[in-house]
Amino acid sequence: MKDYIVRATAANHQIRAFAAYTRQTVEDARAAHNTSPVATAALGRLLTGAVMMGSMMKNEKDVLTIQIKGSGPIGGLTVTADSQGNVKGYAHNPDVMLPPSKAGKLDVGGALGLGVMNVIKDMGLKEPYVGQTVLQTGEIAEDLTYYFATSEQVPSSVGLGVLMQKDNTVKQAGGFIIQVMPFAEDEVLDRLEENISHLEPVTTMLEKGYTPEQILETVFEGMDVEINDVLPARFYCNCTKERVEKAIVSVGEKEIKAMIAEDKEIEVNCHFCNQHYTFTVEELKDILKKSK
Repeated sequence: MKDYIVRATAANHQIRAFAAYTRQTVEDARAAHNTSPVATAALGRLLTGAVMMGSMMKNEKDVLTIQIKGSGPIGGLTVTADSQGNVKGYAHNPDVMLPPSKAGKLDVGGALGLGVMNVIKDMGLKEPYVGQTVLQTGEIAEDLTYYFATSEQVPSSVGLGVLMQKDNTVKQAGGFIIQVMPFAEDEVLDRLEENISHLEPVTTMLEKGYTPEQILETVFEGMDVEINDVLPARFYCNCTKERVEKAIVSVGEKEIKAMIAEDKEIEVNCHFCNQHYTFTVEELKDILKKSK
């Protein structure tokens, strides 16, 4: 099954919903950053949440960034998504290793610890929208649920999951976001609450072979659900050598001259995809000319 996002409505448009299958997306991120299992789970959950939130945006150039800064050993996570299903991101400490949680699972909450989550939406306006919340559990799904309720005043339910293989590659990954419209009727809310309370973990459903559509059918059992559209999802970074060159120009003439004076090629690393770009002394001299 290829990675994709489903956008849907239910109960006569009283609820909007998103569900995603992201195994390859998370595996590509794991391979790019060589993340430990707990870092893969943390980053994978946030990538999955972000790619669905990105699909909520309307314009082609809209960009969503989620930054988590925590007191735990992973330090934090940064993820960026667009409205077309492209997502990228990294863990500040990709090598973090922790014993399992009390439930015997990867301890994402322990890895992140106490901290804050910033959600930044750049929609081409003068200033980007910024929402900040305090981490509730560090498990990410609950933190996004809390963000939607407090910063956007949208009652939501978020489920995210990443399941690892014994060889530390990604076996399953996916999630859902359910959002209630202001005009939702009480009986619809009661039914939804009842359904969600009996819902199996996301990874359990994925292991049973559930598609994003079937996950939503389970969430909305006894209610009508209408699939509006399907969008491919992928781990994708738009960095290029030319973009990195512009970043070098931005550090200023003094810094570039200092690099040239060392008479060694430099290597610049993209945080988001871990791609390495090498610049020779001659290339740095050309960049210096352009920067003037």
